[in-house]
Amino acid sequence: MESLTDRITVDINVCNGKPTIRGKRITVQTILEFLSAGDTKAEILKQYPTLVSEDIDACLRFAADLMGHQFSFKAIP
Repeated sequence: MESLTDRITVDINVCNGKPTIRGKRITVQTILEFLSAGDTKAEILKQYPTLVSEDIDACLRFAADLMGHQFSFKAIP
């Protein structure tokens, strides 16, 4: 299995530090938004020809891993 760090990068100088795909100016968030809107991998790859299918898979794995983290919230009085 490929490491996410091979595909998903975070650089404060690229897209304001948002996670991007291989340092390109394509954010993980952008790809997830396309998928949640119902776009297929093929449609996304057509719009972003510099991406490959594994990049989209890495975005999904990144999001799933992020959801595995514990979150704590302060109660608002």
